[in-house]
Amino acid sequence: MHRYRFLLSRQWVILTLVAIALIPTMIRLGFWQQHRYEERTARNDLVSAALHADPVPVERLTSPGHTVTRAEKYRTVTATGTFDTAKEVVVRRRTNSDGEVGFHVLTPLVLDDGKVLLVNRGWIPANGAQTDFPKVPAPPAGRVTVTGRLMSDETTAASGIKNVKGLPDRQIMLINSEEEARRLGARVLGGYIQQTAPQAKDGSPEQISDPGSEDAPLNYAYMIQWWLFAAAVPVGWWFLVRRELRDREEAAAEQRTEESEPAPV
Repeated sequence: MHRYRFLLSRQWVILTLVAIALIPTMIRLGFWQQHRYEERTARNDLVSAALHADPVPVERLTSPGHTVTRAEKYRTVTATGTFDTAKEVVVRRRTNSDGEVGFHVLTPLVLDDGKVLLVNRGWIPANGAQTDFPKVPAPPAGRVTVTGRLMSDETTAASGIKNVKGLPDRQIMLINSEEEARRLGARVLGGYIQQTAPQAKDGSPEQISDPGSEDAPLNYAYMIQWWLFAAAVPVGWWFLVRRELRDREEAAAEQRTEESEPAPV
């Protein structure tokens, strides 16, 4: 075992301790990526199931004060009523599919029973001063039936968007049914919908596209990668040990050869 005494040197002790610490760390990182993969896959399955479910009347899933659940989010719903454009607001700092900054148009839809559904009719560009209320294309007049994806109320905690106070008139930062109920003085259904039909004749407001799926396979690849790294650490450590041993033995052999050679006369 004297051949391996070099492992007790300060350099090799530090290297060995680092290798020992890396193995469980990489294994834990692999399990974390596995958890993220399973979590994202479950969310993707939930969103896909909601998007492909048959449309239902909105009041079957939500009511005033209701909190839209994960299973209800993205469900396609229908509602019949009249748009109240006088109470319409715009949501600041929203982007379209091309990354352009503008507004989302939020219009109350007064249902046949008097309750109010918040309808996000889509995106419009921010042409002009941000303090001015933008020119908003009018929705269909009179009684209309709309279809859309049910969404949960926006909060700062969930979205990361700060709910700034003192905004210009009829401009908001977050779509929140409780706040809108106080502003409108009406019974507002929990959550809101992203309108998908009928589509605007001139394409404005630009309707919001379907949510994309999260990249769960990337987490799966990272999981495999971390576990391969964990397996490679002891292999790499043993490779370095063998190389160090070989180098030491070659150096010792060269020294013996030099010592055995006769001294020049």
